[in-house]
Amino acid sequence: MEAAIPDLAPPRVVRVGFDDGSFVLRSPEPLKPYARCVGEWLETWARDTPDAPAFAERAADGSWRSLSWADTRARVGRIAQSLLGLKLAPQAPIVVLSDNAIDHLLLLLAGMHIGRAVCTVSSAYCRLAKDGDYARIHGILNTLGPALIYASDAAVYGPAIAASGLHAVVVFSDGADDFPGALRFESLTHTAEGPAVMEAFAAITPDTHAKYLLTSGSTGHPKVVINTHRMLCANQQMMAQVWRFLETEKPVLVDWLPWSHTFGANNNLNLVLRNGGFLAIDEGRPLPGQIERSVRNLCAVRPTIHYNVPRGIDMLLPFLEADPAQAQAFFSRLRCVFYAGAAMPQATWDRLQALAVKTRGAPVWLTTAWGSTETSPAITAAHWWLERAGNIGLPLPGVEVKFVPNAAKLEMRVRGVSVFPGYRDAPQLTARAFDAEGYYCIGDAGVLADPGRAEAGIVFDGRVAEDFKLGTGTWVSVGTLRVRLVSALSPWAQDVVITGHGREAVGALIFPSPQASGAAPEVLADAVAAALSALRAAGGGSSQTPARALLLDEPPNAAADEITDKGYINQGAVLRRRAADVERLYAGGAGVILPK
Repeated sequence: MEAAIPDLAPPRVVRVGFDDGSFVLRSPEPLKPYARCVGEWLETWARDTPDAPAFAERAADGSWRSLSWADTRARVGRIAQSLLGLKLAPQAPIVVLSDNAIDHLLLLLAGMHIGRAVCTVSSAYCRLAKDGDYARIHGILNTLGPALIYASDAAVYGPAIAASGLHAVVVFSDGADDFPGALRFESLTHTAEGPAVMEAFAAITPDTHAKYLLTSGSTGHPKVVINTHRMLCANQQMMAQVWRFLETEKPVLVDWLPWSHTFGANNNLNLVLRNGGFLAIDEGRPLPGQIERSVRNLCAVRPTIHYNVPRGIDMLLPFLEADPAQAQAFFSRLRCVFYAGAAMPQATWDRLQALAVKTRGAPVWLTTAWGSTETSPAITAAHWWLERAGNIGLPLPGVEVKFVPNAAKLEMRVRGVSVFPGYRDAPQLTARAFDAEGYYCIGDAGVLADPGRAEAGIVFDGRVAEDFKLGTGTWVSVGTLRVRLVSALSPWAQDVVITGHGREAVGALIFPSPQASGAAPEVLADAVAAALSALRAAGGGSSQTPARALLLDEPPNAAADEITDKGYINQGAVLRRRAADVERLYAGGAGVILPK
C-alpha cells in the first residue's frame, strides 16, 4: 500500500557497461551550484530567518535551552573571535571529546567559520576507559595534534587530557576551574566579534578542510578522514535535488546520532544547517534506561523526519506500540523515517508500517541511503516509495558508482565531487583507497534490484571484507544473512553475529533483545530452533542457512568495540573477543541450539 509522500525527484539513471563485466551508474541530472563553505548556510539563515528556532537541548531541570538562528550566529562570531585571539598553532585542528551539545555545536561552527578544521572524537574513548587506560584516546590525540581540546565536563574528560602530555589549549563547559590552565567555555562567548572573523571567513575555499572524522576502526587503528567544505556543501545539494520538498519545507529533527560519525555530523546536522530547519539534540540513546529519554523528546518536538539506525527503531517500537498517545505524537507530522548504519530487518520494517497504519491510517515513507565517512556521506538515496527493506536507491547527482566483479560479488566503487581527497598525513593509505581510475574503493557490494531495469535501484549486498568461505569453499554473504536471521528471530534477537570462517557450517551468536529477558529459556530455545528451520526450508543452501546458534548471556560491550556509538554490531570485534563462545558453538553441548 503506497501513501502520499513529499515532492521527490523521479528515479532515473544512466548505465554504461564495459567488456569486463563491470558497469557504471550515474544520475542524468547535473549537480547544481552549491555553497562555498558550511558557514554560508549559517550566514543565510541568520539574515533571512533570524528569529526562527534553530537548535535546542534539554537543560538539567528538563526544560529546553534554545537558540534562534540569530542567536547562533552571534555566539559563533564571538567564539570565532576568541579562537583567533588564542593564536592557535596553524593547521592544527580543534578536537572535541564529548557528546552532542549546544556548546559543542557552537565551537564546531565557530572553528569552521574561520577555516579551522574540527574533529569530534567518540566520547566512548574517554568515558569507557578502564583503570586509567587511555592508550587509545592518547594515540588518537597524538595523531591529530590538536591546537585546542574541548570537552563538556572536566571531571569526566579531564583525567584523559591531563595524562596525554599534549600542550594544547584546553576548554571545558563545566569544571574548568579544577583543571590547571583550562578555559571556561563561557569565557569564549564574551569577546566582541571584530572584522578579523569575516576576513578569515572570506578566505575559506571549497577545498579548505572543514572537519576531520575518524573511521570506526573496525579493521584497525582509526584513520583520519579529511572532509572539505566542498564535500559537505555538495552532498547537501545532492540531497536537495532528490528530496525536492526541502526547498519549501524546513526539516525538524530530534537526533541522538553522534557528531563523531558522518551520519549524525554531516547528513543530519548539515541537513538542518543547509535548509534552515530545527534540530533538538536528543540526549537519549538506543540503550536500556536511555531510550525513554528519546521517546520523551520525540513526542515533545514531533519531528518531520526521523533518522535512526535499525537498533534504535527496534528499541523505540515497544514504547510507541504500548502507548497510542505517544505514537500519535511521533507520527503527527512525520514525513519519513530514514534508517542507516546497518540494513533493516524486514520484521522491523513491517512492525513500523503496521504501527503507522494503525496510528494515522496510512503507511509512512521508509527510506535509506548509502555512503561512508569518506563520501560526506551520501552516495545513493532511495527517493521513491519502497515496499521492503534492502534497496539503497540510485546514485545522487554529481557522483557515479562503478560495479566491479569481485569473487562472487559486484564490488561498488565511487567517484565524484563529494568523495574525500585522502586521509590526513597518510599518503600510502590514501593511494590504496583509490583504484587506477580514481574511484574510491569503499569495500561494499551491491546488485541491481532488477537487472533489466537499473532505475529500480541497488540492493546492498554486504561488506566484501566481512564475507568468508566455509571449509567447502562456499562464500557466505554475512550482511545478507545477518538481516535475514534477525528478521526470522524477531522479536527475540537484538542482533546476531555470523560465524563459520573455514568451518563446515554457518553458525550464529545471538544477542537477545529486551523482550527476550522475560521469556523462559526453553521458549527462547524453541523460537531460535524454529527460526533456523524456517530459513532452511526457505532454501538458499548452506551459505544462507545457519546450522547452529548460541544465545549469549552478556550484551555487546561498547568498551571492547563490540558495539559502536551508532548502535550497530562490530562483527570482527565480537568474534575476536568471544572466540571461546565460537568454539563452544561448534563443539556442541549445553546451550547450542540446532534446527528442529
